[in-house]
Amino acid sequence: MIRLSDIIESFIKEMMAEADKNELEIQRNELANQFSCAPSQINYVLTTRFTTEKGYYIESKRGGGGCIRIKKIEYIENKPLADVIIEKIGNNITYSKGVQIIEALKDADIISNREVNILKLAINDRTLSIVNDLRNKVRAEILKATIVAIML
Repeated sequence: MIRLSDIIESFIKEMMAEADKNELEIQRNELANQFSCAPSQINYVLTTRFTTEKGYYIESKRGGGGCIRIKKIEYIENKPLADVIIEKIGNNITYSKGVQIIEALKDADIISNREVNILKLAINDRTLSIVNDLRNKVRAEILKATIVAIML
């Protein structure tokens, strides 16, 4: 069953694609009215579906009705993107956050389906079960090393 959050996310992504830009301004209240939902539902979608891990930057403008600007982060070279991802990973990362980063790289056509599968297997809890106490730290190091190898 498709959830309202999925529909709103798809709608926003389609608007960006139709505008053929890496930036989109929306009115939160207008979008909420269009989907017959509370403005907080729009906030939820923006904060969970349009994150830096997924390659987006959100700005909020206040006054004059206010608006929200969604920017798709584009890089001329992969090195700056690798730096951002490595910083986001930090010294430890959970499996679910790691998968979000991997999926964002796939969505940006930086890695292939095969690489997605390899990375997910390399960082899953079962693979890292032998280092149970340190698995989030080991997962972060594996993810950083493989992303650097792929992107540079």
